[in-house]
Amino acid sequence: MKRSLLCCIGESGSGKTTWINNLPDGLFYNLRSYTTRTKRKEEKEGEKYFFVDETKFNSEKLVTKLWVNQYLWTPESGKPKWLYGVPEFEILNHIGENLIYDVIEPRYAQQMIDWINAQKFASDYNIKTAWFVPPVDDDIIKKRANMPDDERVRTQNTCNIFDIFKSLGHKPDFILQPRCNNYDPDLVRYIGALYSDYELMKLMHQKEHETQQRHG
Repeated sequence: MKRSLLCCIGESGSGKTTWINNLPDGLFYNLRSYTTRTKRKEEKEGEKYFFVDETKFNSEKLVTKLWVNQYLWTPESGKPKWLYGVPEFEILNHIGENLIYDVIEPRYAQQMIDWINAQKFASDYNIKTAWFVPPVDDDIIKKRANMPDDERVRTQNTCNIFDIFKSLGHKPDFILQPRCNNYDPDLVRYIGALYSDYELMKLMHQKEHETQQRHG
C-alpha cells in the first residue's frame, strides 16, 4: 500500500500549521527541521525544530536547505543566518508512514521531492502538493512576528502561483485557504481516503497483536 508525502506550501500566516495540527492524530508524521534561528518564546526543542548552530547545521546530511533571511543578512550585522533543513534521518526513520512537510517556499518542496525520487522512494509514495493561498490581511504577519527582523523575514519569503509554477513546473494538486474556510474538495476526499486506510491498518495490527498474544 502506497503511503503519502504531502508538501504543504504557503506564506507565513496562511494557516498551514493550524490545518496540519487539526488532522487526525497519527495520520501523518510531521517532518521536523534543523534551524539556526533563535527559538521563539512559544517553541520547544525537538517539537517542530531542532535548534542548532551553523556548524552543526552544515555538518549534517540534509534533504532540504532553506535560508529565509538571505536577502536581509550581511556579515557585518552580527546576526545569525536563519537556516532551515530537514535532516535525512527524519525521513529514513519514518519510511513507511504518511509524511507531511510544512514549508514556506515551493522551491524547497521541490528539493524534498527531488530527494525522494533520487533515493528511489517515489515508488512507495504518492507525492502531493497543497498550496495555502496567502492571507489577504497583511496584519496577520505583524501579529505573528515576535522577534527582531521577524516581520521583514516573513514578508521576504513569497509563495504565489508564479513561484509555484517556477519551482514545481505545474499547478499544485490541492488549493485551499483555511483562514477563509475555503477547502479543496479533492483534498478533503484525499485525506478521507488516507484516514480510511490508516484505520484499516490499525485494525489489522490490532488483530495481529491479539493473535500473537493468544499463541504466546
